[in-house]
Amino acid sequence: MHDVGTIEATDKPGFYRELFAQAEGLFHGERDAIANAANLSALIYGAVADLNWAGFYFLKQADELVLGPFQGKVACVRIPVGKGVCGSGVAQRRSQLVPDVHAFPGHIACDAASRSELVVPLMRDDTVFGVLDLDSPLPGRFTAEDQAGFEALAALYVAASDL
Repeated sequence: MHDVGTIEATDKPGFYRELFAQAEGLFHGERDAIANAANLSALIYGAVADLNWAGFYFLKQADELVLGPFQGKVACVRIPVGKGVCGSGVAQRRSQLVPDVHAFPGHIACDAASRSELVVPLMRDDTVFGVLDLDSPLPGRFTAEDQAGFEALAALYVAASDL
């Protein structure tokens, strides 16, 4: 059993270092991708302020993402690659930091309360497996520091899991 502690850091880089260390502890000795995704989404949702959704979508076919483990309200189950913020992250093979989802062409509104979003592709050796998706009810919630922190967490998840 892993004991998740309160993050004490007051600056973003320190916060993400502590969150990363806690994620490493969760993944220690566990390779199951679903179990690791479930634990990471719970860790993120519990530790990161101002989120209304944190979770995963996985590529089950080359053209479609399917809902994976998450924390928050019920979500869209299937998202075509290239559509919405998640599908764009896969198609473009890069993170999508969206300060205002209402200004994002083709945004898929699974929760009308979401105002900003950060999507990070899950990649290994140029292969995309899915995305880590974070939504917030606050416009402009995510910064470049948040993006860097979540990209490190996504890379850790991919390295620790049997994708």
